[in-house]
Amino acid sequence: MAESGEEARRSEKQYKGIRMRKWGKWVAEVREPNKRSRIWLGSYVTPVAAARAYDVAAYCLRGSKAKLNFPEEISDGVSEGLSTASIRKKAVDVGIRVDMNLINAATPMNKFPVNEDIDLNKDPKPETSD
Repeated sequence: MAESGEEARRSEKQYKGIRMRKWGKWVAEVREPNKRSRIWLGSYVTPVAAARAYDVAAYCLRGSKAKLNFPEEISDGVSEGLSTASIRKKAVDVGIRVDMNLINAATPMNKFPVNEDIDLNKDPKPETSD
């Protein structure tokens, strides 16, 4: 899942509206039309998630004129004319969903054994060594 420095730089240039922090997280932000301010769209594990968050926000702000990273991925559920807070929420929701899908796809199911007998409503009991 971790990218080398060169791969990370290539990903950063590949997608619009994202950048990589020194510690490896990907962040997205979009400039508001006719303003100097930006809308913070969050931090993500993958560059694709950050780019998808950017796309949602850019489409909400600029409509069909927006330059998107994944134009084929914009759905009918994305609308124009929303408040800054609503745009941020929609973008973050998409980014988190994409991150989780990519992380789950990369994680083998048997890596984390699941004990079906655990009741999360009860206090944990110390394990006994036999």
